[in-house]
Amino acid sequence: MNGDSVVVAGAGLAGLVAARRLADAGAEVTVFERRATVGGRVRTETHEGFTLDRGFQVLFTAYPAVRRELDLGALDLRYFRPGAVIARPGSLSVLSDPLRDPRAALASLRNDEVTTTDKLRTLLLRQHVGSRTEAEIFRSTDRSIRSFLREWGFSESYIEHFVAPFYGGITLDRSLSTSKRVFEYTFKALSAGGIAVPATGMGAIPEQLASAAREAGASIQLSEGVESVADHGDSVTVETAATTKEADAVVVATDPKEAQRLTDIGAIPTDARGCVTQSYRLPESAAPTTRRKILLNAKDPSPNTVVPMSEVSPEYAPGSEALFVATFLGDAALERDASALAEETRLTLEAWYPGRDFADLEPVRTHRIEFAQFDQPPGIHEGLPDHRAPGGRTYLAGDYTAWSSIQGAMRSGREAAQAVVRDL
Repeated sequence: MNGDSVVVAGAGLAGLVAARRLADAGAEVTVFERRATVGGRVRTETHEGFTLDRGFQVLFTAYPAVRRELDLGALDLRYFRPGAVIARPGSLSVLSDPLRDPRAALASLRNDEVTTTDKLRTLLLRQHVGSRTEAEIFRSTDRSIRSFLREWGFSESYIEHFVAPFYGGITLDRSLSTSKRVFEYTFKALSAGGIAVPATGMGAIPEQLASAAREAGASIQLSEGVESVADHGDSVTVETAATTKEADAVVVATDPKEAQRLTDIGAIPTDARGCVTQSYRLPESAAPTTRRKILLNAKDPSPNTVVPMSEVSPEYAPGSEALFVATFLGDAALERDASALAEETRLTLEAWYPGRDFADLEPVRTHRIEFAQFDQPPGIHEGLPDHRAPGGRTYLAGDYTAWSSIQGAMRSGREAAQAVVRDL
């Protein structure tokens, strides 16, 4: 590709992976990003000494694209313990993976929220998904997560009290109407690896990808978004607010709505799953501990989960303070007052921990995320656009060409770059 010029529109995970891969192949690569920072939906900010991710996000270390594209050691990861704490008023019970968290095995065996049959079926399901590849899972006959689990014979109690809040956090869909393929593949990843966050926040992931792209020779222009793309069949013209650039090809790696506008590809999914995440400070001396496990709300959908972030990663909070993050699902949460959300979290914690006072729980930041993922009902993946869908010298890169995840985004960036290299 020596001498070929490629523009990448968007510096999210897909765009950054594509940029590095193209630069490695010898292309002259320019990335335009409308925001002042890289990362797309994966961003981190600091506020009053706290490290705050935009939304509760974690890294699945078993994802193949994650292992391929990232230097995990350099990210200085902080790991959650496998499993979760099933929480309801006056009751906290641990459910974990005895194969990966032996110290929690006894507590998991004694957990009366989940039947012995459900525990055995979980082990069988683990064997089932472990033997299947990503491609096999996403080509399989589809149905909802709820239907899939019922077919496997799981009890309604297990589905409602564990899977609904746990996968509500992953798919932002506590109703479990999402494609069972997403459940199968993330369950496979959870069985094979860990979930973690970088010590400096999830924003360290795109920062590392951006550094690798620059080292390969790509130029990244921040605060300059692509306004239009004109494809001439053997070249493209890319317009930004400040620049007109002629190039041999363009990779559109923006958010779904912007990608649809730039390419006029109607198959790009734009129906969204949104959420609100609210971060709280609490004196470390008053903070409950969960042994680095997520708290699942088994009784009510709001908040869906509460996460002890500074217990997992002490670097997320300053001094003698603790950081907790609650997630609220659905469009209704986006409209609720921040103080009402905080009060709901405080009352929920006091119900889970009777006799403890959470009056010092103080909101630090509220993130309202209208488009956290694209909606993934059963059967959606067959209709997602191909990297070459726009035609000519215009290509797509984004999780909307695969499935909504970090794995889908990074894999898409690599595959889009491969398509450009082959065609040029």
